[in-house]
Amino acid sequence: MSISSYCKPSPSVRVENKLRIIGGQWRSRLLRFEDAPGLRPTPARVRETLFNWLQYDIIGSRCLDLFAGSGALGFEAASRGAGEVVQVENNPLACRFLSANARLLAASQITVQALDVSRYLQGAAEPFDIVFLDPPFGLGFVEDTCGLLEDRGWLKPHAKIYVESEKTLILDKPPGNWRLLKAKTAGEVAYRLFAKEQQ
Repeated sequence: MSISSYCKPSPSVRVENKLRIIGGQWRSRLLRFEDAPGLRPTPARVRETLFNWLQYDIIGSRCLDLFAGSGALGFEAASRGAGEVVQVENNPLACRFLSANARLLAASQITVQALDVSRYLQGAAEPFDIVFLDPPFGLGFVEDTCGLLEDRGWLKPHAKIYVESEKTLILDKPPGNWRLLKAKTAGEVAYRLFAKEQQ
């Protein structure tokens, strides 16, 4: 099944948005990204909570930002000391903004992969310490992507997996060796942090 981040915007509608990094070496830097249907940058207060949860894990980590969109999570991770960040996004315009913002920040630790998420995860696995999973809401991508991450070997032992979804989603079938560490809601958003455990 194809997993798509969001629909390509109409060429007649071009609305630029701005994203502010909230912590780390690029704190308060503003980044531009293109508006598109279904694009939802993770709100600042949710990012703050998430990176408080990850404060002892982020330094030097390998991070995978799936459905990267605006790049909010990946840029925040790099700003806070991640050693490597791979952003996977299939929208060409969004990828151009991701790459441009990485160049603007001289963020050599960030790599942009212009691929569909499912295609990327079907490739040769390079295990990560932290995975950010924030697909478009309401399209049923969460459980399929969680299964690919686990089954295809993308997670290091004790990896952390962040999952952001619509509040109404009942995530009752994560991989059996994932332990829920944290869970909160903010408005219509539910966000959870899992840890991979040894089987």
